Amino acid sequence: MVQLNEPTRHGDQEVTILTNLPVSVADAPTIAQLYLKRWNIEGMFQVITDTFDCELNTLGYPKAALFVFCVAIVAFNILSTVKAALKSVHGVGKVEAGLSDYYLVEEVQGTYRGMNIALPAPLWIPFLQMNLSEFALTLKQWASEIDLKRFCSSKRGKKKPKPKPTYDPKHPHRSTARLL
Repeated sequence: MVQLNEPTRHGDQEVTILTNLPVSVADAPTIAQLYLKRWNIEGMFQVITDTFDCELNTLGYPKAALFVFCVAIVAFNILSTVKAALKSVHGVGKVEAGLSDYYLVEEVQGTYRGMNIALPAPLWIPFLQMNLSEFALTLKQWASEIDLKRFCSSKRGKKKPKPKPTYDPKHPHRSTARLL
């Protein structure tokens, strides 16, 4: 049994967790925390699969597939770092509400390609020499200059109603259930 800090929308103040694990192995709050972490991981894998195209059908060798998956996880960590910098500057609500991972990844990919072409290797050395707090401040400064509207996810429009098929009296529809 897990006691909730605030009641659910249905007014429940506690949640009963049914499991085959003995209490000596894991109690209900521990199981609830693990379950919530599981959904964070599931969300990460969904973003990796959708955004980074890590499931390529042409990768027939397990080592190649594992390598691509590991590269996708590194890319996800970069995306998470960029989003954390944006959240610290623009607020968690704005970033969580409508920022598109797809558009953000496209921008980072394009900018990175351009930076590798335009900036020679010696210009990257100061980033190697920065400590963590200096790098975090640099990321925040860059994040403050980003216009979030460029990366908003598009809202899905209303579904168009399907036109009803025209009734042809010469060829009426016959339901198998009615015939039986």
